[in-house]
Amino acid sequence: MAGGTHDYLQDPRNAEILISINGELFPRDEAKVSVFDSGFMLGDGVWEGIRLHRGRLLFLEAHLARLYEGAKAIDMDIGLDAGALEARIEALCAANGMETDVHIRLMVTRGVKSTPYQHPKVTITPPTVVIIPEYKRAVAGAGLRLATVYVRRGAPDVQDPRLNSHSKLNCIQACIQADKAGADEALMLDPHGFVATCNSTHFFIVRKGEVWTSSGRYCLAGITRANVLDLCQDNGITAQQKDFSLIDVYGADEAFVTGTFAGLIPVSDIDGREISAPHGPVTARLQALYRDLCDREAGPEAL
Repeated sequence: MAGGTHDYLQDPRNAEILISINGELFPRDEAKVSVFDSGFMLGDGVWEGIRLHRGRLLFLEAHLARLYEGAKAIDMDIGLDAGALEARIEALCAANGMETDVHIRLMVTRGVKSTPYQHPKVTITPPTVVIIPEYKRAVAGAGLRLATVYVRRGAPDVQDPRLNSHSKLNCIQACIQADKAGADEALMLDPHGFVATCNSTHFFIVRKGEVWTSSGRYCLAGITRANVLDLCQDNGITAQQKDFSLIDVYGADEAFVTGTFAGLIPVSDIDGREISAPHGPVTARLQALYRDLCDREAGPEAL
């Protein structure tokens, strides 16, 4: 197996990283939040994963826009504007001497509560803002193995799957089921039985040269997903966001997943069915185009 979609090369520097909690820096072993924090108690918060590449925070504007939109949706005032939050991330990276091959987890919870209870009225502090930067380079593999799971992506009136919240239990359940089946990632269906997304990445197939991904109604508004769709449009590759079933998946010529951490990862096997071209020409071309996009985003003056 290729491993997981977030497998990375171990780096000893991660043992000594500084972590930001509400703007104060702590060594890794000393970074802690209260047991009364809303995130710990209830999964009440929003988060982003961001890459530092050649001295630049990639696609930061899009990431912060999604973060603030999610916070607004759950009626949470982060307490910092986007410029101040960006400055805090950059200061943390500088304090760690970090320049590239870094993955950052930015987490914002509603804050500390006076008592264990879900209502926001018992929150007694401003939001908790945690930033964890780690040196992470993705592990290259032969291709991912996916398994379709019983856990569905829910309807928006249950828990809107477009919200990047701390509440990820359904994705964790999907991940566990896929792992028990010997797969690297779970393929999740929507309430109508169409393919939605994976438990931590977005899913694409290639059929007769066309790239298909889900309608987007039952998955996070992925930033790498959107970038790949834009790359298809800009480079003459037909791409569709549409409803499609497992029958379409099993007959695909290629398949891949996308995510902030690893970019594009080929898929070699879905439910025990081998994909005919796990490293096919369309997937390989899009991998190269995405690498070029990241380098352009970093800019010529970057390291």
